Amino acid sequence: MAERDFIARGRVPEIPRYLPGTSIEVLASSRPEKAPLHVLFDFDGTLSLIREGWVEIMAPMMVGILLPFARKGETAEAIEAVVRDFIARLTGKQTIYQMMRLAEEIRLRGGQARDPQQYKELYHGLLMDRIAARRDGLAAGRISPEDYLVPGSIRLLEALVGRGAAIYIASGTDEAYVREEARLLGLDRFAPGKIYGAQRDHLAFSKEMVIARIIEENRVDGSRLLAFGDGYVEIADTKAADGFAVGVASDEAGRSGLPDEWKRRRLIGAGADLVVPDYAEAEKLVEWLWEGENLA
Repeated sequence: MAERDFIARGRVPEIPRYLPGTSIEVLASSRPEKAPLHVLFDFDGTLSLIREGWVEIMAPMMVGILLPFARKGETAEAIEAVVRDFIARLTGKQTIYQMMRLAEEIRLRGGQARDPQQYKELYHGLLMDRIAARRDGLAAGRISPEDYLVPGSIRLLEALVGRGAAIYIASGTDEAYVREEARLLGLDRFAPGKIYGAQRDHLAFSKEMVIARIIEENRVDGSRLLAFGDGYVEIADTKAADGFAVGVASDEAGRSGLPDEWKRRRLIGAGADLVVPDYAEAEKLVEWLWEGENLA
């Protein structure tokens, strides 16, 4: 099943509304009518920061590949602008989709592209070089998992489990790496047997498929689903299933506690019901989702 493309469904408000005394932005007209039973999380940028900085690996790699096929008068700067634009627009989908677009850009310039899987493997090798020290440090205990978690992640997960919710993780990163990095961060204990990721056959996995499986296997309707994500895919898929979606506009590099404005706008456009910069206010967030008063 191919992943859905971005379609703007929500409008960024001129005057944001927040839960009183918090940085939790409210876009929905009301909280969920029924308490969530199943909670789906994206991984990278939503829980994990191990892969923070991945764009600065992918973009230069793609520019270098495209440069030999540049059109007459097309500069490196122009190619970089094209690359960063489609990387941004495809963020949230499986990595292979960005590599498929790279292959398309090569063909548009008269070149012969490789199999997108080869570009994905090249990118992943470069990315693993960048994050090797992070992964090794976590595995050896030299680095605390808190250093590579979106702030408040553990408190949020504990609060959700305390409410009786089942936790799931679904990521566009390859499943083997999602499982390994979730273990390094101590997240696997919250979602035992419920961590999903990209497969070599990209049509064999999507977040939409995970959502459908949750609903079917548990014999619930989408209104009992809550999702957290920093990409448009999980937000759009959740809303399509009649679930409640929390956009996570995480500042991955700075961990400033302020929302990343590009992410915020993208998530609102995808239809997010709430937007948070991180989970520093996890307890207030969960309390409102379960039993809070609707805003006027």
